[in-house]
Amino acid sequence: MTTFAHVDYPTAHPGVERAENAVAALRRAAASFDGARGTASLLRAAGVAALLVLANQVVDTWAEGRQVAAWMLLWVVAFAGIVLFSAPARRAGVVLRAASARWAENRRRAVEDEKLWQLAVQDRRVMADICHALDRPAVDDIRKYR
Repeated sequence: MTTFAHVDYPTAHPGVERAENAVAALRRAAASFDGARGTASLLRAAGVAALLVLANQVVDTWAEGRQVAAWMLLWVVAFAGIVLFSAPARRAGVVLRAASARWAENRRRAVEDEKLWQLAVQDRRVMADICHALDRPAVDDIRKYR
């Protein structure tokens, strides 16, 4: 007489599932991340810190009897700086991110162009294709004037 043992093994490793879930969560978090907001916060903090340093330099020259007024001035400067630097810092962050993205794209294109040129220098067929592509608009321009 024969007997069969039916054992159900999982089809996926639990550690692999956890790793896949972690990667998916990181991708969702990265997709929802707004870099302009972080940059704006950083710029705002830098501006407020600079204002506080300036206010502290002014307060240090005061006499000892005005400590409460000095602390009140520092807090007023801090809160005013936060309020005043909010919108400009956000706009500056957006502009900086856009400029950075344009620079990165231009750099990527320049690297690709250099790779293609190096390939064209070594391979006559690629150079012929490039020359043909560059001459095509000139031929089209001449046809327009006939």
